Amino acid sequence: MNPVPSGPHRPSADDLLVLLAVGRSGRFVSAAEELGINHTTISRRIAALEQTLGGRVLARATGGWELTDLGREALAAAEVVESAVKSLTVDAGGARVLEGVVRLSATDGFSAYLAAPAAAEVRRRHPKIAVEIVATTRRASQQRSGLDIEVVVGEPQVHRAKAMRLADYCLGLYGSRDYLRERGTPLDIDDLARHPLVYFIDSMLQVDDLDVASSFVPAMRESVTSTNVFVHVEATRAAAGLGLLPCFMADRHDDLVRVLPDAVSIRLTYWLVTRTETLRRPEVAAVVDAIRIRVREQRDALLGVR
Repeated sequence: MNPVPSGPHRPSADDLLVLLAVGRSGRFVSAAEELGINHTTISRRIAALEQTLGGRVLARATGGWELTDLGREALAAAEVVESAVKSLTVDAGGARVLEGVVRLSATDGFSAYLAAPAAAEVRRRHPKIAVEIVATTRRASQQRSGLDIEVVVGEPQVHRAKAMRLADYCLGLYGSRDYLRERGTPLDIDDLARHPLVYFIDSMLQVDDLDVASSFVPAMRESVTSTNVFVHVEATRAAAGLGLLPCFMADRHDDLVRVLPDAVSIRLTYWLVTRTETLRRPEVAAVVDAIRIRVREQRDALLGVR
C-alpha cells in the first residue's frame, strides 16, 4: 500500500500568536503573562513553530530574544492573524475597539509632561489600551526587549528599528529668587565660576548630548547632582546653586529665574524609536500619534518661548 502523501506544513495560528507576544516583549516570561499561559507552554509552542517552519524563529540576545529573518516573516503572518481576530471586536456602535498594553520608556521630564498627558488622551479615546511608562535617561537600546516605544535625547544609532525626530527642546540656566538675592545674578559666562552647578552626575550620565555642562561652564563646581531631572529642579528651587534645566520644566515655577538666556541656551532633540513591526500594532500607533500631537502643542514651552 502506498503511503498517503503528507499535506503542506502550515503553522498553527496559536503558535504564531505566541511568537507575536515573544517578538514584541523579547521575553518568554512577559509573553506568558500577556497570554495567560506558563513559560513551558511558550517554549513548547515556539519549538513546534520552528519544527513546522524548518528553522529558528528566535535567537538569544542580551536580556531576551530577538527575531531571526524567518521569525520576522512569521511575525508578519502572526500580525495578520491578530488583526483578523481584533477586527471582530467592536463597540455597541460598531466601531473597532483598540486594546492591549503599550510600554514606553522616556526621560523623567518627557514622561511626566509629555508622555503621561498623551497616554491619558489615548485612554480617553480607547479605554481598553493600558500604557506603561518607564522613566529613565539612557541611550536607545539595541534590543528593545520588553519595550514598544523609546523616547531618547539625541539621534540614536539603532538597527532593525525606526527612529523618528519628535521635537527640539532647550536647556537654560536657572536660579531661585532667594539664591540670586543672596549670591547675586551672574553677569556673564566668566561670572559663573563663583556659582555651583546643579546637574547630572557626570560619571553616571549615559547620554552624550546631555554631557554639555563643561562645554560652557568648565569652572563651575558641582553642587547637588542626580540622575533624576526632578531632583535638579527641586535642588535649584531650594537654592543649592544654578541649575541647568529643561525650560519646559523650569518655566513652570515662578520662583525660578532664567539667567544669561542669550549666552546659555542649549538645544537638544527628542527622538522616538520603535520597531517597524511594533508600529503596525494599532494601539502602539495610537500612542505614537498622541505623543506627536502633544509635542507639537508644546513646541513653544519646549523651546523656552514664553
